[in-house]
Amino acid sequence: MILGDLLDAAVRDESGQLVGYVSDARLVLDGPPPAGSESSLSAARLHGLIVTPRRAGSFLGYERNGVGAPWPLARWLRWRHRGTFLIHWTDVVAVPDPEDPDRVEHENVVVVRDGHRRYDPALRPAGGP
Repeated sequence: MILGDLLDAAVRDESGQLVGYVSDARLVLDGPPPAGSESSLSAARLHGLIVTPRRAGSFLGYERNGVGAPWPLARWLRWRHRGTFLIHWTDVVAVPDPEDPDRVEHENVVVVRDGHRRYDPALRPAGGP
């Protein structure tokens, strides 16, 4: 799976109800660096998907707390993304398979568990509240 295949995909729960659209992914760096790697960074792990109620594109970094300039753009993007939430990857049941010959073009659907939890999508600085 290529992460880009998930962007703008419809998100539905197991009963078929539209939940929203994937606007971004949340990755975390945890654990040891990959064996044999020259990098000192930990391996990236997919933590969850950012889901927005409307097809709105990227936050452009304005999901970070404290980013407010230029204020008209910050205010507009926050308004445009109202109702956006994070769904943990453990609540994802199925993702689109681009190799599936029966898949209709532009029919990307991510399925999440019924009763999934919705989390605040805001990014906070390390050590922040």
